[in-house]
Amino acid sequence: MREKLYMAEPAAQGIARNNMVDGQVRPNQVSDPRVIAAMRALPREAFAPAGAVAYADTDIDLGQGRFLASPLVTARLAQLVLARNPAEVLVVGAGSGYLAAVLSAGGARVVALEEDARLQSGALAQYAPDVEAVCGPLAAGYPAGGPYDVIVIEGAVPEIPENFAAQLNASGRIVTILADGDEPAGLGRAVVAEAVGKGFVPVRVFDCTARVLPSFRRVPAFNF
Repeated sequence: MREKLYMAEPAAQGIARNNMVDGQVRPNQVSDPRVIAAMRALPREAFAPAGAVAYADTDIDLGQGRFLASPLVTARLAQLVLARNPAEVLVVGAGSGYLAAVLSAGGARVVALEEDARLQSGALAQYAPDVEAVCGPLAAGYPAGGPYDVIVIEGAVPEIPENFAAQLNASGRIVTILADGDEPAGLGRAVVAEAVGKGFVPVRVFDCTARVLPSFRRVPAFNF
């Protein structure tokens, strides 16, 4: 962790960040010291739009149907990703880069995939310069950087794209939130999934609010 990057921040932000970790993250089944240390150090407000309440227990609207997940959901997803000490991680739908930065601080080599360059706020380059930021369609993944130990889809999806299986190594896993329905926002379940044949076998870990990534929404079918 690059402590010198954070020394000049206002004291109130550091207090708010510690309160976030101690009040929202640590009491709710997040015990990985790498995740806790990263979230204490990284200025979440730098990854959020100006004026956002960065340390509240809520998602942050990034615009265009995209959201920065709440601190607790981010922490629990990061803990799942880092559980087996992965060397290579792909973050699909990295948004402003906060989760990618947390994972990089946790020791993984991270590729952050985004299809809208306007969502890359510049905070990622400043606070996690080792993360490789790439641009392309989210549903395609990023095979050029693989194979990966973990692919984490940062947002909810109706289903895991089958083509992601070929981008994992032999023991690789998918971490994401599966939406329970087709609504843009609703309930979902965070899962860890392993590739089996042409599909995935997901194991539910916890329930949470699910905001479906626009690029993964199902196209409505019309009945005549």
